[in-house]
Amino acid sequence: MPKRVIVGVVTSDKMKKTRRVEVSRLVKYPKYGKYVKRRTVCYVHDEENTSAVGDTVEIVESRPLSRLKRWQLVRIVTKGNIIDVAALRAAAKLADTQTENS
Repeated sequence: MPKRVIVGVVTSDKMKKTRRVEVSRLVKYPKYGKYVKRRTVCYVHDEENTSAVGDTVEIVESRPLSRLKRWQLVRIVTKGNIIDVAALRAAAKLADTQTENS
């Protein structure tokens, strides 16, 4: 039986060698026929810690690696462009203070 390969977005990278990946899909609501967005959360093994939050990744089904991990990272499809707002504000504040002192 072939292993499933799916594409999802990394939503958490706070664990060592583990990523939380969300896979979105559209499901037709039975009564009204409207399409509703649903998501599946997969815990993925990332041996080199290469992926980060916001990256679109390709994952493949594997044997159980832990209580929750059943997937392994194949490749990073696209890198995310998540911006750290706190760091951006701190840099802007530092630049303002430097221009005022000059």
